[in-house]
Amino acid sequence: MEIRIGYRIEIVTYQPTPALLLLDPHPSRDGDLVTTPKTAVRSLNDGSNVPTAKYADGFGNRRRRLVVPPGGVEFTSDMIIRDSGEVDYVDQNAQEVFAGDLPSEVLEYVLSSRYCEVDELSATAWSLFGNCAPGWNRVQQICNYVNAQIRFDYQSARGTRTAVQAMMERVGVCRDFTHLAAALCRCMNIPARYCNGYLGDIGVPRDPAPMDYNAWFEAYLDGGEWFTFDARHNMPRIGRILVGRGRDAADIPMIHTFGPHILQRFEVITEEVVAT
Repeated sequence: MEIRIGYRIEIVTYQPTPALLLLDPHPSRDGDLVTTPKTAVRSLNDGSNVPTAKYADGFGNRRRRLVVPPGGVEFTSDMIIRDSGEVDYVDQNAQEVFAGDLPSEVLEYVLSSRYCEVDELSATAWSLFGNCAPGWNRVQQICNYVNAQIRFDYQSARGTRTAVQAMMERVGVCRDFTHLAAALCRCMNIPARYCNGYLGDIGVPRDPAPMDYNAWFEAYLDGGEWFTFDARHNMPRIGRILVGRGRDAADIPMIHTFGPHILQRFEVITEEVVAT
């Protein structure tokens, strides 16, 4: 299938403000592009193009850097990307990898990070999931728990909420579901990395409050493979378009500015291209 993705985002600043962007599909999806991305960064004051420079961060994500001029900028993009049309891959027989055998490059994904407090949740995780069959089943049980524990509520979104706070407050958005599930996996010595990207209502009933930009996580299991899990939706989905991976949301914000800014507009589109 083909999926159209894009965005229109405006931020306002009052002085020259350096910024980092993580809005473009992950380099692993480059071969799936059907159209050349129509991407632009323009000044809100006069519509002139604002130059950006691309670079790869330490997690392999494609970022752009720029200096936002006084008055702010508009970010726009529109492209069509090819997707398999298949739901997230499931292997219920996948087993855990003994912590002593984990490759060195995945060890950071079993440790605490800014929003995933492994040390604080460890005892709770072992009491909840220590008797679960290890492997795929244990990760799915964690997702089931988080999905039931947290009530989804846009109005309760908070950019500083951690996994522990989400567990205590029992409310949040997709990033909170993901932080808690990833942290609980790490407590069980299962590497888990935070992901974000596009996910539209493809193959499911349309959500009256669509969330076309989502967070989910990947767990490292048997055979050295990363498997997709989604504690928020808690079911395999069609059409995930990865943008970034990291330890948690602190590693992969969509927009990071080195100074204050005001988010004035945020529109994201993710929809299947239907042949006419």
